[in-house]
Amino acid sequence: MTTRPDGAQALGRIRHMIVAGNAIAGRLPWSVPALLARLIPAWVFWSSARTKVDGFAIADSTWWLFENEYALPLIPAAAAAVLATLAEHVFSVALALGIATRASAAALLGMTVVIQIFVYPSAWVTHGLWAACFLALVAKGPGAMSLDRLLRLDR
Repeated sequence: MTTRPDGAQALGRIRHMIVAGNAIAGRLPWSVPALLARLIPAWVFWSSARTKVDGFAIADSTWWLFENEYALPLIPAAAAAVLATLAEHVFSVALALGIATRASAAALLGMTVVIQIFVYPSAWVTHGLWAACFLALVAKGPGAMSLDRLLRLDR
């Protein structure tokens, strides 16, 4: 039996610990990170949606924001205000419940891209985190703890 130098033994132990840690982490079911990837951005978009309404009407402040701060180059401000308000309400609820998850994640990813490019280009870290969640959901699906899975809409 040959012995390795101390440095090689240390590297071997580190490699073994990394492989063992990866094996343990690999046992985590997708449903756990998928649930978090759905709920956390859904809460962000739901909270944003709620600031845009006053009862069942779009708030005056929302009209002002879309005319002044969120001014998009291709969509009239009034249409953008209505579409964004509806989309944030509908897709955040769908995402939280895990129904039409891939489509909802894709829609919110599209909104995130628009916000990043046209509204708040310096907020790329926040938008990148949202985008990572949405891309994971589009690619891997909603996980076991979802209405999509319960209704056998996504396997």
